[in-house]
Amino acid sequence: MGYKAELPRNLSMLSVLGLSFAIMATPFGLGATFFVSLTDGQSVTVIWGWVLVSLISIAIAASLAEICAVYPTAGGVYYWSAMLSTKKWAPIASWVTGWLTLVGNWTVTTSINFSGAQMILSAITLWKEDFVPNAYQTVLMFWAVMLVCFLVNIFGAKYLDLINKACIYWTSGSVLIILITLLSMAPTKRSGAYVFAHYDASASGWPSGWAFFVGLLQAAYTLTGYGMVAAMCEEVQEPEREVPKAMVVSVVAAGVTGVIFLVPILFVLPDVQVLLAVASGQPLGLLFKLVTGSAAGGFGLLFLILGVLFFAGVGALTASSRCTYAFARDGAIPGSRIWSRVDKRFDFPLWGLVLSTVIDCLLGLIYFGSTAAFNSFTGVATICLGTSYGIPILISLLRGRKMVKNSSFSLGRFGFAINCLTIVWLLLATVLFCMPVALPVQPATMNYASVVFAGFASISVVWYFVRGRKSFTGPPVPKDLDPSEIVKGRSLDPETNHTSVPDIEERMKTG
Repeated sequence: MGYKAELPRNLSMLSVLGLSFAIMATPFGLGATFFVSLTDGQSVTVIWGWVLVSLISIAIAASLAEICAVYPTAGGVYYWSAMLSTKKWAPIASWVTGWLTLVGNWTVTTSINFSGAQMILSAITLWKEDFVPNAYQTVLMFWAVMLVCFLVNIFGAKYLDLINKACIYWTSGSVLIILITLLSMAPTKRSGAYVFAHYDASASGWPSGWAFFVGLLQAAYTLTGYGMVAAMCEEVQEPEREVPKAMVVSVVAAGVTGVIFLVPILFVLPDVQVLLAVASGQPLGLLFKLVTGSAAGGFGLLFLILGVLFFAGVGALTASSRCTYAFARDGAIPGSRIWSRVDKRFDFPLWGLVLSTVIDCLLGLIYFGSTAAFNSFTGVATICLGTSYGIPILISLLRGRKMVKNSSFSLGRFGFAINCLTIVWLLLATVLFCMPVALPVQPATMNYASVVFAGFASISVVWYFVRGRKSFTGPPVPKDLDPSEIVKGRSLDPETNHTSVPDIEERMKTG
């Protein structure tokens, strides 16, 4: 693919599947954003919103997997946008996609660990109901969670394969334990009509129909990280086969896990107004306490969810650091020489990990100005990652899908329709997830996703005019080739890392 191989290929397909499963962290993601769907429609939004978004996410994952099977590299969607474009448009396509996916990786890691910090603090309220964590306590807890994930990524790097696999068993076991415990201990149960047909968006302030779409943020945020695992392609044996498979299977597994997790919760759901009144915005612990009848029982179930948080936080930071490394080695980030270094002691990009961690910690400071900061993080992560997924799919469509015709993970005759469906959804999602969860809006409850998005976009534009337009050529695209010819690109000089397009063309002409 035109890059020097610097990372050891020691991850299996099961490990990548576990990483994708960890980043989506179904029970944790659904629990952390449960207040969104409770506000915007309750049961119908919770269960049918999840089913709808799961089906759409499978279509997006399949579209990306088809491309990944042709271009398996750590650059992921950033690299794919360049290779699918013509040589003329490759630099700007990869620049835009790269910044979107980079910001998406950073903010999804922030949102996972920030909501985790809020959930940890919410555990205190199981015993001390009048405890309301202030901004300083919340941000400090967030930084503590980030520190744990950072240290595990450094000193547990050689055990990432084991950690990713363990996530599958922990998550599956946790969902089953929660299901059995809730259904067996609940003093009363809701009817099937309530679980599958009750709709009440009165708490949202939005028009009834529109509230359902705003409430889809819960499902869309949870089912977001599958594309991030492309950043691990250069650490997997046979990535053109294993990574695409892991992408799609992880989304299907997450979809099924979500249904198994949500249906029992809806059957035992306590009074919704009591749950929405929780000051931290994290009602899951209180729900467990009310159903089990004890604080200890509630914490026991919440502890299982916090275990999922551990895997999600570590996995998201891993993928984020690899994405930073991949984008930096093409000179697209200020200080790229530092962030693209692979530390020989640990065999991974240590400084890319440091940058990702520092950026995430700084984003947490938004909470001092907005108590709805978590909504902003989830919104901007969903928008950026979704848009970055959409660009290579759109480019492939515009070029008649000819660049993926030889993919080993081909969508066949259904490819065009599946690709179109994903683009329509991603356009709608970009608008939806800039919306506040409820009306009326005050400065402290505003969804600042658009502000965070605009801030990073400004940095990207400024850096493009300062450095990018002069020296950035994007990934090493040899010339306008079809997939069968591009495979020959692997025979390029393995020492080539930042080779310019003209230089590659010249060497190809001379053999």
